[in-house]
Amino acid sequence: MVEEEITDPSEGENDDLYEHYRFEADKGQKALRVDKFLHNFMENTSRNRIQNAADEGAVHVNGTPVKSNYKVKAGDIVTIVLSFPPTQIELVAEDIPLNVVHQDDDVLVIHKEAGMVVHPGYANYTGTLVNALLHLFENLPTANGERRPGLVHRLDKNTSGIMVVAITEFALNHLAKQFFDRTTDREYVAIVWGEIADDEGTITGHIGRSLKNRKVMTVFPEGEYGKHAVTHYKVIERLGYVTVVSCKLETGRTHQIRAHFQYIGHPLFNDPEYGGDKILKGTLFTKYKQFVQNCFDACPRHALHAKRLAFDHPTSGERLEFNSEIPEDMQTVIEKFRVYTQSRPE
Repeated sequence: MVEEEITDPSEGENDDLYEHYRFEADKGQKALRVDKFLHNFMENTSRNRIQNAADEGAVHVNGTPVKSNYKVKAGDIVTIVLSFPPTQIELVAEDIPLNVVHQDDDVLVIHKEAGMVVHPGYANYTGTLVNALLHLFENLPTANGERRPGLVHRLDKNTSGIMVVAITEFALNHLAKQFFDRTTDREYVAIVWGEIADDEGTITGHIGRSLKNRKVMTVFPEGEYGKHAVTHYKVIERLGYVTVVSCKLETGRTHQIRAHFQYIGHPLFNDPEYGGDKILKGTLFTKYKQFVQNCFDACPRHALHAKRLAFDHPTSGERLEFNSEIPEDMQTVIEKFRVYTQSRPE
């Protein structure tokens, strides 16, 4: 495990150092202790372990070892170097059931369940969609040398819904161009906190990694940092304390919907990374608190579902469209709020 590598570097005859992690501080990065900076990047690694690594000379900034109190500045290159090479993630085929919506010689369309990670990475080496795909297909194509066979787009671990996978290299390139050219059509359904004022609207704001917490994204309205992002939304149902919305992506940035709705003051219901796992609208009564907790228990993840995806088939050129129903956990929350708001006193 990576934590073991950081806290107990192997002693050996080889004096070479191997780079295990590399991060660049973005422009606009305010001075921040290097142990805090790295802790924001590295999930499942404590600050204490990072501090130990710095004490052992394993944390470098711009090629020079630093102590944990070094202040990272914009443009700094922060690396963790150890005396042994990093362990490569081995892509292993696993017999994991998938909910297949459509399959032909070129593409596979699935309904991804909430909780499934799309591709292997730190702390998620097995049990991913890629592991399942390798069990179903041989020689899946990859783009730009990345070890993500078949993938042309992604969904967050706790986002459910429709995904398309490329089975051939031609399909991969064709679909990747469609996503890049924004000729695909994607619709999501989300439950957000509060009552959105307008029945429909557009959220615009550059999205980039937070300068305080690298695990989440932030909207930068002035556009000096991050990438251009546009989300169109339409209200489906108003439930007093929460609103059900349909979202269409004009761009496809990491955590786009989650970051955009937090930006306008309506975080996704039960989204811990963006502040939606607290009661943000409603009363302080014990009964209401328990009601919301019951809703959190019913939908123990952020309430976001990729409902619809349309694209041109790589070979036939036919426009294909796939829809999926709102999953049971989100539907349960919607039903609970319907009943609760109907029974509340005027």
